[in-house]
Amino acid sequence: MFENDGRMVSNFALQALKTILLMVYGEGSQTRSFCYVSDLIEGLTRLIEGIGRSVILENPTEYTILVLAQIIQKMVNPNAEILNQPLPQDDPRRRRPDTTLAKTRLGWAPTIQLHEGLRLLVDDFRERLGAPAFSPPSLREVHAGVPRHEPCVCELTELFTHSLQHVS
Repeated sequence: MFENDGRMVSNFALQALKTILLMVYGEGSQTRSFCYVSDLIEGLTRLIEGIGRSVILENPTEYTILVLAQIIQKMVNPNAEILNQPLPQDDPRRRRPDTTLAKTRLGWAPTIQLHEGLRLLVDDFRERLGAPAFSPPSLREVHAGVPRHEPCVCELTELFTHSLQHVS
C-alpha cells in the first residue's frame, strides 16, 4: 500500500504518524470491511486453482469508519484528534460482502486480524517515513473505550475486491 494512495486506512495511519487531525467524513457511522493483502493473495490462488468462477474475496466483518479511526489513533498517536468533515453524497453507507461462496467452494476465509494488519501497515509506513519506532499497545489497550466487534477484520484491499465483485 502506498502512503499517498488516498485510501482510508493509509490516510488514517499517515495522519496519526504525522500528528495531524484524523479526518472522518460524516459521523463515521458508515461501515467497511477490510482484508489484508496476504489473505487476498491466498484467496486468489485458491480461486485460480479452484472453481473457475468469480467469488467475493473480502472480510465479511464490518467496522464503522469512526471505530477504525479510533483504533489507529490509539495504536499510533493517542493525542491525535479526530475531526468530522461533511460526508460526500456518494459515500456508501454500508459495505458488507457475502463471502459464503469463497468459504464453501474454496475453503477460504481471511485470517489476519485488524490489529495485526494495522501494525504491519504502521510499521511499514514508519520505516518509509523514518519515524521513530514505537512500542505497540496490547489489544486490551487498543480496544479500551472502542466498541467491540467480531474478530478477524483485516487491512483494506478495497480496490482489488471491489473489482472482483464486478467480474461475471
